[in-house]
Amino acid sequence: MADASSVEIRGVDKFYGSFQALSAIDLSVPPGKVTCLIGPSGSGKSTLLRCINFLEVYDSGEIRIDGRMIGYDAPGGRRMSGGALRRMRQSIGMVFQQFNLWPHMTARENVAEGLLRVRRLRRAEAMARAEAALEKVGLGDRMDNHPARLSGGQQQRVAIARAIAMEPRLMLFDEPTSALDPELVGEVLGVMKTLAGEGMTMVVVTHEMGFAAHVADRVAFMDRGELVAVDTPEAILTRPEDPRIQSFLRTFHERNSF
Repeated sequence: MADASSVEIRGVDKFYGSFQALSAIDLSVPPGKVTCLIGPSGSGKSTLLRCINFLEVYDSGEIRIDGRMIGYDAPGGRRMSGGALRRMRQSIGMVFQQFNLWPHMTARENVAEGLLRVRRLRRAEAMARAEAALEKVGLGDRMDNHPARLSGGQQQRVAIARAIAMEPRLMLFDEPTSALDPELVGEVLGVMKTLAGEGMTMVVVTHEMGFAAHVADRVAFMDRGELVAVDTPEAILTRPEDPRIQSFLRTFHERNSF
């Protein structure tokens, strides 16, 4: 695996018209560490994640990947050129809630597509790397299947394979299990746990509190566009001091109790 990236977020604001979606966000993600973003729906978690690779344009502040600002030439400066942004994004993998696989392509072809079009590898090398990535996520026996012949969990693992085949230094996960049936969640979290164990820098938006408790190095709680607290999983999930976190966790446990 390539050397892991660091992420530094300082004073980031994001507006949609007059609505402020992110307010003065400060967050550090050390290389090789896992940070989970938790909080109520609509709190700004996915918006922040998408700002990290500039899928969402932040309005002020700065986000730096390995010390280099993404999206702008300098704080308050001009937008980064399209070519420079594409080059930075090549080291960032992202997995969304929806799998976004090409239905007419096999699993192998879906994973190889970015290697062929973005990295411009020769077909044989792209296919070999796609196969290695699929083996890594436990789909070595499903390489020739089209998405319609894969379960939701398998499709999401193809999406993860597609990302890691590009050899990223940073992985962003936006609620990767939210579209899955409960019995399929574990297989996706297992792959993510393996990546974390290998030292991949990861920022994960999740409602999977068990994953956050056992895999994250830091947990960040967001509410109404603010970063309320960042601490160890134990501090945030078992002995939170902020009443907003206490209320969120109480509601979560009530909804997930049997």
